[in-house]
Amino acid sequence: MIAPRIAVVGGGISGLVAAYRLRTRLGPDADITVIERSPLLGGKLHTAMLADEPVDVGAEAFIARRPEVPELLAELGLADEIVHPGDLGPLLWSQGALHPVPKPTLMGIPAGPEPLHGLVDDATVRWMADEPTRPLRWEPGSDVDVARLVGDRFGRQVVERSVDPMLGGVYSGLADSIGVRAALPTLADALDAGAPSLTDAVRSALPTPKPGPVFGALRDGYGTLLAALEREAKVHVVHAETTGLRRLPGGWDVDPIGPVDGVMLAVPSTELAALLVPIAPGAASGAASIPLASSAVVALALPTDAGVPRNTGILVASDSPLAPSGAAKAFTMSSRKWPHLAERDVTLVRASYGRFGDASIVDASDTELIHAAIRDFGTVTGVTVTPVDVAVHRWHGGLPQYLPGHLDRVAEIEDGVAPLPRLEVCGALLRGVGVPACIATAGAAAQRLADALDA
Repeated sequence: MIAPRIAVVGGGISGLVAAYRLRTRLGPDADITVIERSPLLGGKLHTAMLADEPVDVGAEAFIARRPEVPELLAELGLADEIVHPGDLGPLLWSQGALHPVPKPTLMGIPAGPEPLHGLVDDATVRWMADEPTRPLRWEPGSDVDVARLVGDRFGRQVVERSVDPMLGGVYSGLADSIGVRAALPTLADALDAGAPSLTDAVRSALPTPKPGPVFGALRDGYGTLLAALEREAKVHVVHAETTGLRRLPGGWDVDPIGPVDGVMLAVPSTELAALLVPIAPGAASGAASIPLASSAVVALALPTDAGVPRNTGILVASDSPLAPSGAAKAFTMSSRKWPHLAERDVTLVRASYGRFGDASIVDASDTELIHAAIRDFGTVTGVTVTPVDVAVHRWHGGLPQYLPGHLDRVAEIEDGVAPLPRLEVCGALLRGVGVPACIATAGAAAQRLADALDA
């Protein structure tokens, strides 16, 4: 049997995991090429050198209670790279002051007013307390944006001061650009099941506390995982843009590498739509209707005596802009969050910028972003010192927005490509933007493609 030739379009975590899974399934003779238009592999994961040490300037953590990342690291011999955060907690900047992050909540949505005392005004507290007495109109199977649901039931202050900061950290969006059903499936399930109020639905949807750490990270950054995937997948890497995809008898013609037996598409929604228009217009329409948000991270190495607060991070409420030209949406005090980073000779802080619909700050120069990070961090903490070192990284169109009806768009994509032989789609635009979700969709898509190649 002739060894198959595979094109994996997209060299982010989804594409690299798919390539690795295909290598494992198809064996050493398969010819697997990863086509990535940017000069670096990794997509939204990137480990930079800061003060001569590695630090993640993209995603830095994963949900430790999901199995995908620990299992993959164990396969690759990297299990001892896993580290967990310490016991410190985060803060929230709202109305010119720092507050504890409300707990417990479901992505910032509380099951009653108690967690938000001191963060919202008395009228909002009373409105929340009265919420179970007001009729809730919810049609099972429906979907709305989180801001509309929470704003109607709990008030706008809850959206801006509790929910927006949480969603901003995950999606680089706000509650009005995120649908309940895709982002908060347990809440949608509780509402579908007939919860009489949002208070009851959130209470039902809150996860049961479990022992053990919630988050994990890699001691030397995600770059370690990316390098291991590239090495073990034994792929050819072509740094070029894929501008065409044409069906051939028994395979595909993929620009710029030519004929292949199978194709894995692991690209953002806009690129996916462009590739699918000639061959699956329905799927292309679904992909084109998933908008993207841009973001930037400014990593600062500060002197150890700078006086950085002993907290893991600071979320910024959406009603508290720090500057008219664009505001930080969050700060991560990495050296406080991760004990292994506290051992270094500098204190590491990350400032995050960019929300859906407002990419102007992301397009600013490195100098402007660095000045903004120093200024904004000083505003919320009082710490104003010159960094020892800095690193800036941007992701233009990096994060899909799960608008209301997102799962319908995903179904449109999947149904549209299903009749296409030996072509699969995976990635963050489907059913989760986190690293574990990307690993899961990539693994499942690689399995389907391998099965089709073996048939």
